[in-house]
Amino acid sequence: MNIYEIEHNREIVHPNTRMADVIEADYRILPLLYRIGIELGFGEKSISEVCCESGINPNSFLLICNTYLLTDYSPSSELIGSANPSDLIKYLSSSHSYYLNECIRELEGLIDKVASDLPANQRDLITTFYKVYRKELENHFSYEEDIVFPYVRRVIEHKEENEKFTIGTFEKNHSNVDEKINDLKSIVMKYIHSTGNRFESMQLLSTLYILERDLMKHTFIEDHILIPMINLLEQSHDSQ
Repeated sequence: MNIYEIEHNREIVHPNTRMADVIEADYRILPLLYRIGIELGFGEKSISEVCCESGINPNSFLLICNTYLLTDYSPSSELIGSANPSDLIKYLSSSHSYYLNECIRELEGLIDKVASDLPANQRDLITTFYKVYRKELENHFSYEEDIVFPYVRRVIEHKEENEKFTIGTFEKNHSNVDEKINDLKSIVMKYIHSTGNRFESMQLLSTLYILERDLMKHTFIEDHILIPMINLLEQSHDSQ
């Protein structure tokens, strides 16, 4: 079954697509469901039905889902304007917890296994680089959790009067958290000899590729969906 419809010469998932068909099309959508708050066991129900039962705006889910399914997704301003920014914040914040409590923990365990069998210079290279990256990731997410997301919630509630911070401030200072993971990936692939831990080394490299892709999508959602969405709300409040 073709799960897509053609819209503006592009294939995108639509509200009547069966949720099960979305998972069948790309199993990497599964962590997305976990982070946005959709449980398994949706049977033959459509995206619209599942989202409504889960208390999620279907258009919010479509924005996130199409970001993960399509390599060159360009969300329309109409779809962005019809989605719920609270859903986006819930998803992004849940993703931060997922990265730090699940992905990074798994990554750290694999690095420990691989590093334990390496010469001292290689062990120090990979562990030091990883610790620096983890700290940068934690700082990046803390800034968003402590400054950006509370501001967005105030915008949603129309309580941002006399704010010096705007979503444009975030846009100017927003950095990509996926860039340095590419360096870590290169270190493992090019310079780490996997001696007695060949399986763990391949598992580590695979985990880094998966995390890098997910973080790229995460950044895209913030830059191309959340920021335009809050820009629209700010402009709406200014005109009132």
